[in-house]
Amino acid sequence: MPTIRVEMFEGRTIEQKREMAEVFTREMARIAKIAPDAIQVLFDEYRRDNWAVGGTLYADKTK
Repeated sequence: MPTIRVEMFEGRTIEQKREMAEVFTREMARIAKIAPDAIQVLFDEYRRDNWAVGGTLYADKTK
């Protein structure tokens, strides 16, 4: 059962996540030639103060 994991900052609407889930599922099924029902999509959302790059929190980069 393929799993697509999406890690992103919080703030997307449920409508956006619905569309992403539909598109990711459709395209994975097409490319991998598997049934859409076999594909899982997981959304992990993070606050900007829980994600850092190069030693700097994103929360500090947006100030």
